[in-house]
Amino acid sequence: MADPVSWFLIEPGWKVVDAEGRPIGTVAEIVGDSADDIFNGLAVSTGLLGRPHYVAAESVATITEGSVQLALSKAELDSLGEYKEPPTTAQILPDDASRLQRIEQPFDAPIHDRPFRMNIVRRLLLRLRRRP
Repeated sequence: MADPVSWFLIEPGWKVVDAEGRPIGTVAEIVGDSADDIFNGLAVSTGLLGRPHYVAAESVATITEGSVQLALSKAELDSLGEYKEPPTTAQILPDDASRLQRIEQPFDAPIHDRPFRMNIVRRLLLRLRRRP
């Protein structure tokens, strides 16, 4: 068995296996805050045309190079909800904030950058690349 690795190394396209070790999908997206080392979970794609399912970090059993093993069965994964992009964060201003602070506030709100979004073309290319 391979040595476990950090969640920082997970990449879209990695193989996802169930609790028994059977392949059930691929990683579509990694959800977390790398600045604070907080791993929230994964978006797991089980099919080429299907929408990814969100798997919370508590359901991830082992992470090894190129593979993520879940503590779930295929049926349990299929029963999970669809992955929805988290909302952007915004700074909440106090009631006595100045007009200038309120005008500038939307420009200070960070937005999510999604460089690894798994669209249908990217999924197809990853599948074709993995074929022997």
